[in-house]
Amino acid sequence: MTTIDPRASLSDLTATAERVRRSVENVIEGKPEVVRIALTVLLAEGHLLIEDVPGVGKTMLSKALARSIDCTVRRIQFTPDLLPSDITGVSVFDQQRRDFEFKPGAIFAQIVVGDEINRASPKTQSALLESMEERQVTVDGTTYELPSPFMVIATQNPVEMEGTYPLPEAQRDRFTARVSIGYPSPDAELQMLEMHGGASPLDDLQPVAHAHEIIKLIEAVRQVFVSEPVRRYAVTLVGATRSHPDLRLGASPRATLHLVRAARASAALDGRDYVLPDDVQSLAAAVLAHRLLPTAQAQLNRRTPEQVIAEIVQRVPLPDPPAPSGGGASAAGRLKQPGHPPAGYPQAGRPQPGRSPGTPGGRSL
Repeated sequence: MTTIDPRASLSDLTATAERVRRSVENVIEGKPEVVRIALTVLLAEGHLLIEDVPGVGKTMLSKALARSIDCTVRRIQFTPDLLPSDITGVSVFDQQRRDFEFKPGAIFAQIVVGDEINRASPKTQSALLESMEERQVTVDGTTYELPSPFMVIATQNPVEMEGTYPLPEAQRDRFTARVSIGYPSPDAELQMLEMHGGASPLDDLQPVAHAHEIIKLIEAVRQVFVSEPVRRYAVTLVGATRSHPDLRLGASPRATLHLVRAARASAALDGRDYVLPDDVQSLAAAVLAHRLLPTAQAQLNRRTPEQVIAEIVQRVPLPDPPAPSGGGASAAGRLKQPGHPPAGYPQAGRPQPGRSPGTPGGRSL
């Protein structure tokens, strides 16, 4: 088995990710944080749910990311009459061969764009469960592997409820992160009028990365080091959602796994081969909020899952930084790996919730 040098691969990763980011931002103006989360989910081998009001660029973002990578792309327009076989495929009887032949559905692509996913019936929505979790499709007792990389980018409108079917919790839990694009700033909207007024910028968008490059980048992200204190910190954050009085359903163990994978990808995008608590904090809301169910009282008090997560992030103490050299065989000493900080966690370079600037280790006093 070939060993990948994460430090050598991370330079390629940051360069490729920067090309993809610039390509997407040529279409989506003024939303760098949303583009970053989309790239993070791609490198974390996850799936992205884009939830926002109509007309803010949900489908445009998903198509821009898909077109920036030279890979197979399929778009599914979810409608009430869409059938599960339209997604997974169907076996058709061939008269000449006198045998059944499998016709692959729209899910057989490397990037699948699902537009208005909540307009399909729960039966059709459930056709995505196996493919999103196991990256395979089973039809008539035969299992078919899906290509790699594989990512589902789904959009939905949270305000128009007529003729829609809310995503079941099992479906929402399979999405690594949920993002909301929001309205652009006046300057970004003016720039959008200039760029989109005559023609769609998607028409001129060309791939800036190949699928095999993305596969190598994903392998590099897997090598990013996560220390035991950071892993415990992620487990504690997720565990706090299961006992919070404002939540009747907390985050699952799958959410913990997605959070750590996304933190690895975020660290890699910053050029680091180790994960900081900052990476976990910055992704907590995007990765956890859509999995949580507030209680009836919390809904009456207009308490959102994002507010609950922000409170948990403020409350849960940060892990202690690694000890200086000479720590022996202690757990802190084992944190010192090649390419990792010798003493204390360095700052990630961007403000994080629950942190006060200028305090030791970024801690709140």
